[in-house]
Amino acid sequence: MIFEAVKSMIAKQLKVDEAAITAESRLIEDLKADSANVMVMIMDLEDKYGIMVEDDQIMKLKTVGDVVAYIEAHK
Repeated sequence: MIFEAVKSMIAKQLKVDEAAITAESRLIEDLKADSANVMVMIMDLEDKYGIMVEDDQIMKLKTVGDVVAYIEAHK
């Protein structure tokens, strides 16, 4: 399941408890990601799922659910 994979990746990268991550978790406000964290996450997801995230779309990915929905729509 994409959500589980994304959640695991975010937990490892941001050193956050995986159990605390929900689809509604906001990357910056709740999970304390900074722009560098988000860029690394996007690159990892692009590699893992063979997708390309347009720069103008990155800023629209505010929550974990947004990221999962984007992957599902573009893979």
